[in-house]
This record gives sequence, C-alpha cells and structure tokens, in this order.
Amino acid sequence: MSGRLRDRSSSQAKRHSHHQTTTTVAAAAAAAAAMPNFLTETLPCPFGELATNLSDSELRETAYEILVGACRSTGGKPLTYISQSERNSERTATPTLTSTASLQRSLTSTAASKVKKALGLRSSGRKKVSGESDSERVKKAVTIGEMLRVQMGISEQTDSRVRRALLRVAAAQLGRRIESIVLPLEMLQQLKPSDFPNQGEYEAWQRRNLKLLEAGLLLHPLLPLDKTDTAPQRLRQIIRGALEKPLETGKNNESMQALRSIVLSLACRTFDGSASETIHWADGFPLNLRIYQMLLEACFDVNDETSVIEEVDEVLELIKKTWVVLGMNQMLHNLCFLWILFNRYVATGEVEGDLLFAANNLLMEVEKDSKSMKDPNYSKILSSTLSAILGWAEKRLLAYHNYFHSDNTELLECVVSVGVLSAKIMVEDISHEYRKKRKEIDVAHERVDTYIRSSLRTAFFQIMEKVKSSKRSSDKNQQNQLPFLSILAQDVSTLAFSEKAIFSPILKRWHPLSAGVAVATLHSCYGNELKQFVSSIGELTPDILQVLRAAEKLEKDLVQIAVENSVDSEDGGKSIIREMPPYEAESVVSNLVKSWIKTRLDRLKEWVDRNLQQEVWDPRANKERFAPSSVEVLRIVDEALEAFFLLPISIHAALLPDLTNGIDRCLQHYISKAKSGCGTRSTFVPSMPALSRCSSRSKVSGVFKKKEKFQKAQSRKSQVGTTNGNGSFGIPQLCCRINTLQHIRTELDVLAKRTIMHLRSSESHVNNIANGMGKAFELSAAACLEGIQQLCEATAYKVIFHDLSHVLWDGLYVGEVSSSRIEPFLQELEHYLEVLSLTVHDRVRTRVITEVMKASFDGFLLVLLAGGPARAFTLQDYETIAEDFKFLTDLFWSNGDGLPGDLIEKFSTTVKALLPLFHTETDSLIEQFKYMTAESYGSSAKSKLPLPPTSGQWSPTEPNTLLRVLCYRSDETAAKFLKKTYNLPKKL
Repeated sequence: MSGRLRDRSSSQAKRHSHHQTTTTVAAAAAAAAAMPNFLTETLPCPFGELATNLSDSELRETAYEILVGACRSTGGKPLTYISQSERNSERTATPTLTSTASLQRSLTSTAASKVKKALGLRSSGRKKVSGESDSERVKKAVTIGEMLRVQMGISEQTDSRVRRALLRVAAAQLGRRIESIVLPLEMLQQLKPSDFPNQGEYEAWQRRNLKLLEAGLLLHPLLPLDKTDTAPQRLRQIIRGALEKPLETGKNNESMQALRSIVLSLACRTFDGSASETIHWADGFPLNLRIYQMLLEACFDVNDETSVIEEVDEVLELIKKTWVVLGMNQMLHNLCFLWILFNRYVATGEVEGDLLFAANNLLMEVEKDSKSMKDPNYSKILSSTLSAILGWAEKRLLAYHNYFHSDNTELLECVVSVGVLSAKIMVEDISHEYRKKRKEIDVAHERVDTYIRSSLRTAFFQIMEKVKSSKRSSDKNQQNQLPFLSILAQDVSTLAFSEKAIFSPILKRWHPLSAGVAVATLHSCYGNELKQFVSSIGELTPDILQVLRAAEKLEKDLVQIAVENSVDSEDGGKSIIREMPPYEAESVVSNLVKSWIKTRLDRLKEWVDRNLQQEVWDPRANKERFAPSSVEVLRIVDEALEAFFLLPISIHAALLPDLTNGIDRCLQHYISKAKSGCGTRSTFVPSMPALSRCSSRSKVSGVFKKKEKFQKAQSRKSQVGTTNGNGSFGIPQLCCRINTLQHIRTELDVLAKRTIMHLRSSESHVNNIANGMGKAFELSAAACLEGIQQLCEATAYKVIFHDLSHVLWDGLYVGEVSSSRIEPFLQELEHYLEVLSLTVHDRVRTRVITEVMKASFDGFLLVLLAGGPARAFTLQDYETIAEDFKFLTDLFWSNGDGLPGDLIEKFSTTVKALLPLFHTETDSLIEQFKYMTAESYGSSAKSKLPLPPTSGQWSPTEPNTLLRVLCYRSDETAAKFLKKTYNLPKKL
C-alpha cells in the first residue's frame, strides 16, 4: 500500500503540467507583505492551546529568531551583519554570500527533492524561461535564508534587527551555542527602542518576549515547577509589572539583572539536578510544537498555498537545526509535519489531493515511530492528532457515497488508508499505554466494515427520501404509477451494482467481503421497509404483488453479488448469507393469496346463505326448472376462479387446491341446505301397528267400526310422519331441488375442465398438478349424487305414503278385498307420474320414477303384511291381490314407454316371492313358520316358540314375514294357533 501511494508522484507528473513560474524575491516579498489567510483552520489544532495569548504572527517571528540563531550557531563561518543600504546595492551585482554556510545556498542549485519523492508529491520542475540569459537567472537567484524569510512573512527590517541582535548576543556570550542561551532574555538585553521605528513597536516586541518567557518557563515548562520554589512567583510579578510599564533593559539595570537571575534559575533546571549546557525555555509542550508548526508552514509556497516548495529538502534541513532548542526529534517532526500536510489539505478546500497522499505516506512513518516511542507527551500529541485526522476521515467514510464517485476513487483509497492507519495506531498506542494484552483484532477490517454499513445505510435512506419526493410529485402529475417500494427496489439494485463496480474493488484491500457486506446492509435496510409494508397489508392488490415481485428480484440481485464476492472467502460467504434472511416474498405472496382466497370464500358462503334464504324452489322460475340461486352461486364460483388466475403470481398451482377445496366446501353447504328438511324414506313410511289375530266370524260385523277407527288413527299417524306443510317441500319443489343438484353436478365438470385450462396457461404450468385437477370438486360431486338419491327417494315415498296415503294406506284392501282394490290408487299415481316426468331433468327422470316404483311396491307389501286389524285375507283373495300387483307393474311398464322391463323385474322380485304365501294352506304355513323359527332359534324353540322380531326385510323364509301372513289370514286355524302360541288379541 505504501509503495502504491508513494509512487503516485511519477504517474501524476505525467498528468499534471509543470510549474513554469520562477519565484523571484520581489514577487515573493510582495506576496508575503501580508500572510495569506489560508491558515484559517477548520479543524482544531491537536497540539493544544497555549495558556497565554501569543498570536500566530508572534509565534512565527519567534520561530524565525530561533531558526536564524540555530543556523548561526551551527554554521562554519561567523555571522556578519550587512546594513539595508549595503544589501540593496549588492543586489544589483553578483550576490555576495553574506549569511552562514547553511543559509547561503542558491535556489538554482537545488536538486530534485528527496522529501517530495518520499512523500509522493509531484515536482514543480522549475525550468529556464525561454530567452532568459544566465546572468539574468543568476541575478534572480537568492539564498535559502532569504527565501525562508519571505516564506515566513518576515520583513527585511525585522530580519535586519534579528541579525543585528544575534550579532550582539554572540559578542556578549562569547560564541555560546543557541541551546545554551535563553533567546528572549538575550534579545531583551540587546535591542533598544532605537532599534525600532517607534516606541509602540518596541513595546509590543518587548511584551512578546516577556510572554514567551512566561509561556516557556511558567505556563508550559519542560520540567514541572517546584511548588516550594519562589522563583516562579517572582518572575510572574516582574512580567506583570513589565506588561504594565516597559522594562528597563540596560545591562546594569537592577530589574534586568533580577529578571536574568530568575529566568536562568528556572531555565537551567534538569530532571536529575545535574549541570547541563542545554537551557530549557522553548521545549515544553505544546509551546515547542506551536513554534515548530510555524517553521513547517514555511514549506508551502506563498504564491500557491497548496504547493510544497521545491527547496523543501534544504528548508527542512535548516528547520531541523532548531530541534535542540525546541526539544524536537525525528518522531515529533514526523507527527507535526503529518498534521501540517493534512491540515493544509483540509484548510485549502481539499482541492490538492497530493497533500493528502503525502500525509498518508508520512502517516506510515508515524505508525513505525509509535511502536518504539513510549514518551507520554508524544502519546498524548499522537492521540489528539490522530483523533482529529480520524474524525475528519470518518465523517467522509461513514457516508462515502456523498463524497466519492467513479472519478475520485483514488482519493477514496487514500482517505480509507488515512482513517484505517489512524485507527490502527490509536488502538496499538492505547494498548501500549495501559500495558494491556489486547485481543488480536483486525482494526482495518472492522473499521472498513463499519464504513461500508454506515455509508450504505445513509445512501439507502437518501434514496428512499428521494423516491418518496419523486413519487409525491409524480402522483400529483398522474405519472409513474409504480408503487413506492417497487421504485425503491430498482434504485437499491442500481446502488448495489454501482457499489460493486466502483467502491468494492477499492475497499476489498481492507475487507475481502466488502461487496457482500454492502449488499447485506442494503438487504437489511430494504427488508425493514418491506416488513413494515407487509405488516400493514390488509388484502391482496396488484400494487402489493408488484412490490413483492420487485423485492424478490432485488433479493436475487443482492444474493448474486454476495455469492460472487464470496467465492474465494474462507467460509464461502456463509457469514454474509446468514446476514441476509430471505424476504420470503413468495411466502408473503402465498399468505396474501390465502387471505384473498379466504375473503372470496367467505363472500361466497354469504352469497350461498343469502340466496338460499330467498330461494322458493319453484320449477317455473326458468325453463330448465332448476333454482335461480344455483345459477348465482355457480356464477360467483366461476368469477372467483377467473380472478384467481388473473393474479400476477407464479404459484397458482400450489395455492389452487386451497381455493378449489374452499369452493368445494361452499358447494357442499349449498347442496346440504338444498336437501335439508325434505325428509327421507323413514320420514314418510308409517310405523307398523301391533300384531293381532282375526277370525272369519268377526271380520264383517266389526270391520267398519274398526276401519273407521283405524283410518283416523293412521291418518293422524300419517300426518305426524310428514314434513312441515309449507310450499318449499311440495312435489314440484322437490323436483326443482333434484334438478338443481343435477345442474350443479353437470357444471362441476365444466368448472374442473376450465380450471385445468387456466392452470396450463398460467405461469406456474405444472402438468402433473393439472392432470390431478380431475379430482377437483369431487366432494361436491359426490354430495350431489347422494343428494339426488335422497331427494328422489324422499319424493317417491312422499308421493306414495303422504300424498296418496288416502288411496293406499287408508283405502287399499280395507274391509272386503274385492270392494277396495288398487284402481283408485293407480289412477292418482298415474297423475303424479306425469307431473314428475314433466318436471324433473331428463337425466334423473328414470331414477325418480324408479324410486316411486320401489316406494309403491313397499307400500303394497306394507298393506299386505302390516295393514292393521282393518285388513284380513282369505285364500280366495290371492287371485285378486296378484292381479292388482300386475296392474301396478303394468303402470310403470306403460306398454314399453315406461321403465325398462328388467328394472321392473328386479324390484318386483320380493313381492312376487311373497304373493304365493297368500294362497298357501294355513296348516302348511304354520309348519313352515315352526320350522323356520326353530332354524333361527335352535333348541330354545322346542319348548316354546319365541316371537320373532320385525326385521323389515320381507322374505318367504323369514319367520316374522310368515307370522304376519298368519296374523292377516281370515281363518280359524290361524286364529287358534296365534291365540295358543302368542295369545295375540283379536283387536287393538
């Protein structure tokens, strides 16, 4: 990384044009007449504030004095003073090197800057101006010292005064080195009011030196003051008095001698109390750093505040001579220079990236220094400096999308490096300071991870606000009607791909899964919005489906980026994928569709109940003779299916069973209601009277009274056995119900086929599911069949046992058989059959007529075997009974136009098997009965014949059937047998 950033200078040299302007002394002096206001700091100085009000210009003048003094004391030649007039005259000829060796180098002799190369700064590359002679160029040449004066904004008058004072100091101190004298004290001693243009300037100068003494010896001393020492207090009093009234600085002046004594006593102190040649007056923190800051600022061109001068190597070489006075070293120099470069970049509007790259390269040196430097003062300055730099860097990195783009990614890389290095050094410095064994952590990885997540969150919410604003505007203009979250999903996807292309390749140097972290953050941000959206959904709408589709697409994009970014990672990207719990848009869609289905089904059930309440089952309502309510219900079912397949989803096949099963239940409910209350076979069949015996003597005399009584009783019984008498359950209404169920049954097949067609043409085309749809609505279809059967049976038994009970149950064979035959019953039955044939649907007509036939056969047998005491049969009645039954079967045959012969034969078998019993001799019947009873009951029937129960299954071999034939036999033998065996009564 360091090499990559250090080498920027070579590549940038190609991109930038060289500076071709030579800085002349005159131009520089004019530019420095007033120092440029580029030091207006936007960042607080990390070195700390001075406890006295020394201005920057005062500190700068002090720094210049120390610099000149340091160069004088380390030079190989004595420092000489040249008057201003002499200096002006010499400037017209070849320059005389009047300064010390260290200050007299010509600018034109400067070689390529090693410092610039090391820091990655491009060279301004001064060139000989076209047409310029060598003599002219020599005239423009100037010494490093002169250039430094200009760079620091020191006037020629001040420079002359400083040099004059230093000459006097040198003469007075007999060549003592700069670190062995208290420069402000000596300057106070050597310069008089006459050396200044006016008294005011002299007094200001004196106050500055006194404040310097106060700052260096009292407020910011290198060695802490001894509380028992009175010198500090006396010095304060002298300074306070001198600030109010100018101090007399004559050599023999008493106050000056007192000042010198106190100053030297404080400045000559050492940590171990030993004698030392080095005097401490400007090496306490932060005074030394603030003075040194003024020196380093001179490295910047006064004509171009963002440019480091070409002579920076020589300037720094001179500046380093002040280290002995200021208590500086290479590590403190690196730290100070780092701040100067960085702060200049910030203060000048962050326009010159070279300064930041140079600061970053110097920061790498500071990182090395921090590992070996354990001085607490250094650690404190290091911490505050890096905190300021890190604060600036993180302000940008925590929202890097606001500051960087595709055209300045190189700058982003540098800012990240600065931020990461600063954080890393601070972590290590803290661990050293507290001697902690810190857990090994990757600071760079953690910081960059934080930057990515923070910036992406910020970018996400900015995009969201932008989309909201745009949506409000477009809604007013009735433009883009896409839902908010759909637009947001598209913009987030664009942001994710932009992040992957622009920023992730840079950030990957510190965080291998940078793109994965970015998309995981976006996934989480969008997921939170989606979750709130989903929680507020009441019902499924096209907009909601559009949002969920957009969310699903976004998630696929984000996961794809994460997977691609994680190919080479140790865990294959599992840690990132774990951060991206699925939106489960399909699950949300599924739940919404299920809710939609439930709503539709609830509505369908309401319609079913409402239509059933209004339904009167009138077959005349339409020509098809089925209920209008069924048409309405089937229409709603069809609409529900149509609407379901219009939903823009891809999971029709998976959710279709939920809808069809629900429809199936609703239709079952309709079918159940359609047949409820209509009765069954047992509803209309009268209960059997108790067994009794009869005799030929009592048959005629008591028959009519018994008949009348019996008719009333059975009539009442018949009424009890029927359903309520409202108009919904008449024969026409029952026929309408049968037709309705048949219509529904037919339409169910149509619905199933239409559903399969929809399914095969939908997005979720799945053949095996479509093929399985043949079973759709099977419960309703089965319920229709069962309902039709029940209604046909109920209709038949209602006709026979309710509507025709007066001619069957109450009339047939009551009294004399010959006078109460079947003809009246057949006449009325034929009318009912005509009504049924005209009313019921063709496909169920045969079934209804068949059920009527079965009911009539049951009724005929019930008259013969359970007709009550009003009926009695002789052997001679057999012919009449057999003939009547033939008339009954002929009615249903209807000369071939009625029911098929084999169907009539099938259901008449039982009657035909029982009729021969009515012309079987009584004794033979009794023997058959005894035998069958013994067969049924075994040895228990030998002593006494048990009374066989009524099974309802009539058969010539069934004991109860034989017993009933005997009970209705008008025969003395039968009566005696029944009297003797079971003591049956003659009447009820």
